[in-house]
Amino acid sequence: MSKLKSPLPLFFATLLVIILIAFLGPEEESLGSNVRLVYLHGAWVIAAELAFLLAALAGLLAALARRDIFHALSAALGRTGIVFWVTYLPLSMLAMQSNWNGLFLAEPRFRLALTFAVVGVLLQLGLWMLDQKWLTSLANLAYFIVLRVIFSTAENIMHPPPSPIFNSGNYAIIGFFVGLNLLSWVAGYFLTRWFLRISES
Repeated sequence: MSKLKSPLPLFFATLLVIILIAFLGPEEESLGSNVRLVYLHGAWVIAAELAFLLAALAGLLAALARRDIFHALSAALGRTGIVFWVTYLPLSMLAMQSNWNGLFLAEPRFRLALTFAVVGVLLQLGLWMLDQKWLTSLANLAYFIVLRVIFSTAENIMHPPPSPIFNSGNYAIIGFFVGLNLLSWVAGYFLTRWFLRISES
């Protein structure tokens, strides 16, 4: 596979842009510059959840339409989602340490996130080894449903609803966070294209 034709360098280039921009984000009154890690970890987990959602929708379409392209999309998006989900965890820990001077690993949503990371990695590895298109699509659909149902009932301690960012009234922060999300989705797009490419080769 030619490096020039691979989407992977574009993924890493986008990742570099995200990191650079994240350190230029607007400060917040109580958290100061450390809030930039909160922005980044928030955008990263949203990108993971979006990839899981799209993997589930592609899996559903694959089951209904019986088209191989939807099976392939579900597999690639599921793998992209788990990459973002697993890498979001250390970002979450950095945000805890920087802003609250310690790791609150017993926090309900963090424990659930860690559990779903372990299960998700094992699931994606198992699906990759089994290489059954219909099973991958249905598993991605089931994984997303279970994730959303369990998180909808999880206790909020360090993640109080509604969104502190979108309810801050600070349009500089809101605009920056939206931009960071869009860049994360672009990174997810390139990573998904790479997973599609290696599945075709």
